[in-house]
Amino acid sequence: MNDVKSAILAVNLPESLSQACLYAMGNGGKRVRPLLVLAGLSVVGVSQRGFELARRAMMAVEMIHGYSLVHDDLPCMDDDDLRRGKPTCHIVYGEAVAMLVGDVLQTLAFEVLCQSDDDNDTAVLTAKLSAILAPRARRMVSGQMLDLLGERQMLDAKQLQAIHIDKTGALIEASVLMGAVCTGANADTMDRLSKYAQAVGLAYQVQDDVLDVVADTSTLGKPAGSDEKLEKSTYVKLLGVEQARHYADELFAQARECVAVFGDDNLLLQVVDWLQKRDY
Repeated sequence: MNDVKSAILAVNLPESLSQACLYAMGNGGKRVRPLLVLAGLSVVGVSQRGFELARRAMMAVEMIHGYSLVHDDLPCMDDDDLRRGKPTCHIVYGEAVAMLVGDVLQTLAFEVLCQSDDDNDTAVLTAKLSAILAPRARRMVSGQMLDLLGERQMLDAKQLQAIHIDKTGALIEASVLMGAVCTGANADTMDRLSKYAQAVGLAYQVQDDVLDVVADTSTLGKPAGSDEKLEKSTYVKLLGVEQARHYADELFAQARECVAVFGDDNLLLQVVDWLQKRDY
């Protein structure tokens, strides 16, 4: 978080916008996506250059995630007034500022990722990182659009999966793959990690659907029951709570199978274990 704070303060923003950006990025969270960058980095071996590039990637992906949450909470989207146990950005700073916060965080993510470097090899890797992140950030937005279009409808499993592979899964996939690129992972490893990330991303969303029903607002740090309020189709509506939990467990098992080849206690497996037990 200190790196993100420094990046925000380093650019010439009006004071009110700078403070709103710091508020949006400094109110806690699980930091799942930066951790997945680190997990992807760990599968081959870590060099100093690889770690520095991964540090940039961790900042970039968390900023993209942060901007998406600020916009997701706006009255024109989910209209939520609580995020991570604190008032949402637009509640504190107003809708216009919150919109601009999202815009700044999105562009600053790529500014951080693409810092100039005289090393040609590093420049090539930076371009690869951007080529991973940019289309998946765009897919995240497409998933949000499909989610909005799906409100007040009863979607089937295929339609739900299409939403969440993009809305939630795309940025999770970007995180893991960016970490692996920093280590020079080969095509087979990248394919394994892509499948791992897709399973984790979908399992994460199924869990969120369950938690929205079974957890309370104080535990979640955001309004419980918001899916019902917006009349969204969810895996709980489609499968029921217990079957949805079972489906999430199946997806986590698939993720483990994808990366077991990297060792019995690799960081990718540890992330799955942690996520599977989460209650918020």
